[in-house]
Amino acid sequence: MFGDKLKITLQMIKFEHTVFALPFALIAALLAASGLPRPGQVLWIVTAMVGARSAAMTFNRIVDVDFDRENPRTRSRALPAGTLTRGFAIGFTVLMSALFVFSAAMLNPLCFYLSFPVLAILFLYSYSKRFTALSHLVLGFAIGLAPLGAWLAIRGEFDLPPVLLGAAVMCWIAGFDIIYACQDADFDRRARLFSLPSSWGLAGALRMSAVLHLATVALLLALAEVSRAGAAAYAGIAVTACILWWEHHIVRPDDLGRVDVAFFNMNGYVSLLLLAAFATDILVV
Repeated sequence: MFGDKLKITLQMIKFEHTVFALPFALIAALLAASGLPRPGQVLWIVTAMVGARSAAMTFNRIVDVDFDRENPRTRSRALPAGTLTRGFAIGFTVLMSALFVFSAAMLNPLCFYLSFPVLAILFLYSYSKRFTALSHLVLGFAIGLAPLGAWLAIRGEFDLPPVLLGAAVMCWIAGFDIIYACQDADFDRRARLFSLPSSWGLAGALRMSAVLHLATVALLLALAEVSRAGAAAYAGIAVTACILWWEHHIVRPDDLGRVDVAFFNMNGYVSLLLLAAFATDILVV
């Protein structure tokens, strides 16, 4: 049944984790509009985000299926386990890519033209672990394009605030992706895949993750300064810094037992917290 296959696909790509990047796109949209964007703009920004992430994640599962089949942590995923066919996954990727491009076209011509190189960057990430240990930054860069895209959807021109926000997202994503990759360090070495944990060791990789998260806070502070944010935004950034500190406190080289807590729970709180903080400044204060 189509419905069952769709449900399996959404579970496979962890559709609910769209929450990681979507709030940053909405922050950029609020900043660009200096208030609430038009409902149609919000609708197409959200559908573009859903399409882009869903296409990228499904594509990643397709190209990594052989590695996932060999990795004890991932062999139960839908494609290597055989509960979802490769053909359905490819069709879903094409459909979500089309949704992204169509949504971009509904925003403005610039977003439409840029949607094609953005898709290429999103798909490139899936191959980056094959040739560089900086694949975490490739992922961060790809997702960090979301705020810039949302800004362009509203303003139609580049500016400094979305660049700062996009850079903050890049460092944030790369930092917690390094933490998540610590689980696969041994497998990556055996499979000749590149990652910072497999190349630098867990301790060195976690130190780099901490540096990236320090950069995240610094870039968010720069964004707040440039956008003349108020107390709510600064308070949100302060709480974010505390959450990131706690994330690094509970994940250590000799104890990866709480990686899922750091990755799935705490990072979801970060994006939603920052959206609430900036939205309060822009819409309420």
